[in-house]
Amino acid sequence: MSCATTMRAALVMLVLTVTTAGAADAQIFKRARDAASRAAEREVVRKVDREVTNAVTCALGDRACAERAREEGKDVQIVDGDGQPVVLAFVNFDFVPGERVLSSHDFASDVVGDFPRRLEFVRGNMEVAEWNGARWLRGTSSPSSFLIPLPETLPERFTLEMDVVPGQENWPVRIFFAEKPRHHVEARYFQRGLAGRVAEGSNPLVEGRTEEQVSPGTPFPLRVMADGRYVKVYVAGTRVANVPNAELGRSGAIRVELSGGADVAGYVRNIRVAAGGRTLYDALEADGRVATQGIYFDTNSDVIRPESAPTLEQIAKLLDDHGDLRLTIEGHTDSSGDAAANQQLSQRRAEAVKRALVEEHGVAGDRLEARGMGASVPAADNATPEGRQQNRRVELVRS
Repeated sequence: MSCATTMRAALVMLVLTVTTAGAADAQIFKRARDAASRAAEREVVRKVDREVTNAVTCALGDRACAERAREEGKDVQIVDGDGQPVVLAFVNFDFVPGERVLSSHDFASDVVGDFPRRLEFVRGNMEVAEWNGARWLRGTSSPSSFLIPLPETLPERFTLEMDVVPGQENWPVRIFFAEKPRHHVEARYFQRGLAGRVAEGSNPLVEGRTEEQVSPGTPFPLRVMADGRYVKVYVAGTRVANVPNAELGRSGAIRVELSGGADVAGYVRNIRVAAGGRTLYDALEADGRVATQGIYFDTNSDVIRPESAPTLEQIAKLLDDHGDLRLTIEGHTDSSGDAAANQQLSQRRAEAVKRALVEEHGVAGDRLEARGMGASVPAADNATPEGRQQNRRVELVRS
């Protein structure tokens, strides 16, 4: 067997393992995630990626598609629900989103060709555009910038999530959290990979890079987690900056600056800003329940996404630290769609979380109960995007 064939087989096995890592395969997922973090195996993936052609495209979590490709001896390209390539490695990924949603924007209700009504225009050429099967805010001048208005001043603990396409290589997306901050956050394509940093003007305070190949124009998730001056930045599943003394500042709006041009646009979508809060245990002690926004599922599916790992680990540690604690895991949805289908989906998701905790983290099954609530117990108003986002949640209830 040739070296290239051997490497192709290794890649297919790695991709299949991560792709099929639903709740029933949680232990396999853990091994795949750990393996992906090792430099030697990342090097194999990069070499195979350069050689692989005519790959079969499979959705993240589509076990049947990936297995068919393997049986036919073909390679696999994993894509998300919008058809975008998925970066599989999760390296030093400890991101846990805030539990109280302050602002959420997916542009689904905005008119193509208009600037989004719920954002504030600052400068440049910007409009909602259909691109690769989804709606994005597109910037075609450099810089193009906008504000994300918030209902309150950013708290000391907050998280920001968005999908971005900065523009050409070395053209950054910049994020400012105060009117005149000392430091800000940047992300960009860099030498066939990605880079992110906390910067002061044009000077990086801390900068890190991913090792997986990513072509300019490929969307990737950008995440920021702040706790006072302690700030972490993540690009495409890799923590690239870990800064204990950043001075981002706080204000009632977040400014985003894209560096797209007329020929190569910059894009952003799926914006979510959330406030941090009490620890899981403190919330359980005070209220008997706690909601988490950090368990992610594929759309209309009970397949748990890999980036849910930090939250699952947090729950497992909670149970490990408090041996007498028993929890009911409640799955909740928003009110969109059929009520019966939402009820069934929420039950499957709650069961998936329970299986993940039992099989991946060794939690005793008799300490957990899974219960689907559908849209019957909203946490917020379903009439707003923030409310619907808040309602799509997993809650832990002291039994």
